[in-house]
Amino acid sequence: MSKPHPYNPGMHRLLPVIVLCCTVWSTVAAGAVWPTKPVNLIVPYPPGGGTDVIARIVQEPLARQLGQPVLIENRGGAGGSIGTAIAAKSAPDGHTLLFTLSSHTINPAIYHSLPFDTERDFSAVSQVASLPQLFAVHPGTPYRSFQDLVAYMKAHAGKIDYGSVGIGSPSHMAGELLKLKLDIDMMHVPYRGGGPAVAAAMAGDVPLLIVSIPAAMSQVRAGRLRALAVSTAKRTPILPDVPTVAEATGLKDFEVDSWYAVFAPARTSQDIILRTNKELAAVLARPEVKAKLLEQGAEAVPSTPEALARRVHREIAEWQALVKRVPIEAD
Repeated sequence: MSKPHPYNPGMHRLLPVIVLCCTVWSTVAAGAVWPTKPVNLIVPYPPGGGTDVIARIVQEPLARQLGQPVLIENRGGAGGSIGTAIAAKSAPDGHTLLFTLSSHTINPAIYHSLPFDTERDFSAVSQVASLPQLFAVHPGTPYRSFQDLVAYMKAHAGKIDYGSVGIGSPSHMAGELLKLKLDIDMMHVPYRGGGPAVAAAMAGDVPLLIVSIPAAMSQVRAGRLRALAVSTAKRTPILPDVPTVAEATGLKDFEVDSWYAVFAPARTSQDIILRTNKELAAVLARPEVKAKLLEQGAEAVPSTPEALARRVHREIAEWQALVKRVPIEAD
């Protein structure tokens, strides 16, 4: 008969350490294999719009950080809800991510029902960029300044239509907020993204365009659109001569910021979320990426997943409160 092994207190004390090391090694090893194939970045808006432009600035640098191609899939429609729903139903394996803008927190206030829950069905990864909405007109119009435009609207109620990138978009909310604050009447004309909205303004289909700066910047530079004002509290460095709405009208409390961010389907591994967050932060720290964003009027603003989740929660409540005062329905 073999003798039992003698009790070894040293080995007994080491067992928890060994188990912990094995667990950590397994976690690291599992995370190290991601991504194993191209990462699909769903942009729930058409090509050419502000969200698409910002996504393409980070696309290649992020691919280099991850060691796999990053593919952009434009799924526009329903104010971003169609593409967002596709992302929500994707496998939570880190190979499908959502790249969207701040309509993500507006849609719960304006849609009676959505095929996803904005908070429950997504895990926040990181904010990417922030920028103002731009108020612009065709250079053939007589409006040389935002004051000229407002004076005309006050004297001719209902005679000005404004185009936005869609119902419930930040540009739409900026227009409705302006109507409320200035007690003016404008008709909203929604388009399916920034590209179509800019094209409509250039064709003279709508007198006023409200759109994110990336979607219109090239046309402003070319003189095919005239920038009148921006929606943020401060002027943008890319258009330093363009006043804020607050400056032009005296509305000190007028401010509508647009932000862009990355989300993952709920139940995505925390290791993958943290890895993606880390790589995005590295991308946004690159001088060339910052410069490209600034060319579009955007500022690189990475965040922690927790900070983005808090912002989403806060803004959903804020937009719901606004919609109670300015009824907006998307369906």
